[in-house]
Amino acid sequence: MKVGITYDLREDYLKQGYSKEETAECDKAETIDGIEQALQSLGYDTARIGSAKMLVKRLAKGDRWDIVFNIAEGFHGVARESQVPSILEIYGIPYTFSDPMVLAITLDKAMTKIIVAKSGVPTAPFAVVKTLKDISAVKLPFPLFVKPLAEGTGKGISEHSKIISSARLKSACAKLLRKFRQPVLVETYLPGKEYTVGIVGTGSKARVIGVMEIHFKNAGPGIYSYHTKANYEKLVDYSLASGSIKKKCAELSLKAWRALDCRDGGRIDIRMDAAGTPNFIEVNPLPGLNHIHSDLPIICRLAGLDFKHLISKIMQSALARCNSR
Repeated sequence: MKVGITYDLREDYLKQGYSKEETAECDKAETIDGIEQALQSLGYDTARIGSAKMLVKRLAKGDRWDIVFNIAEGFHGVARESQVPSILEIYGIPYTFSDPMVLAITLDKAMTKIIVAKSGVPTAPFAVVKTLKDISAVKLPFPLFVKPLAEGTGKGISEHSKIISSARLKSACAKLLRKFRQPVLVETYLPGKEYTVGIVGTGSKARVIGVMEIHFKNAGPGIYSYHTKANYEKLVDYSLASGSIKKKCAELSLKAWRALDCRDGGRIDIRMDAAGTPNFIEVNPLPGLNHIHSDLPIICRLAGLDFKHLISKIMQSALARCNSR
């Protein structure tokens, strides 16, 4: 079986003059190497494709694949993660992970929270600030938490994201609006422990492979920021949750995963509120897959599963969907 691999290579965008933070969601060459090696060890014939633009060029040349292993994040627009799947659907080529609609919805953190809340999943109350005039309509009690509406990898999140005053809310929103040129999500601050939950599979066949607690080494607000994720080996430790915490987080995550119709594999991020109740933060239906540094592979390692096993489960889920269709 011929498997194409779509991705956005970080070094390509760095060469174009984009910053490290702007390219945070793009993949390093070692990530693509790891995925390709895992696929080949599972018996698949692989072909590297690259970004959406490269995919268009290859398709125009007449190249085709039995299935595409897609981890392309896209680079511009709020529906950037949907670009490669949309192109593949035009040509009737199957691919891994979620469809264009799911990827577009879940990149919008407010829309995602609306859906999971309607499904009975606890999530912090929130408001969306599109312009500074919208701040006057925010009626949530302090402390609050602010972040860009449609970013991942902790982009736009820092120790300054926790807001304790109206003046600070205005200045933080102004900075994020200016820097990221997109709305700001304003949420009730959740003071409890933070977890990320690894999931493989689709629909009723989706299963939790581990609930990972994030332990912050340094004193402070305990915020899983862009800086923290980039320097996780120095700043955080990870461990698998157990007992009632594991059960509650797993149940919440599967309920949210199925409500959003996510597929094949990904992560749900959770944080406890003041009462110790797990709350949905966000979902990553197109998870980072660096075999060493990304959260989902780390969860697998802690659970005693190697990277090849993870890639195998993702492919099994995608192929089962294709065969059923």
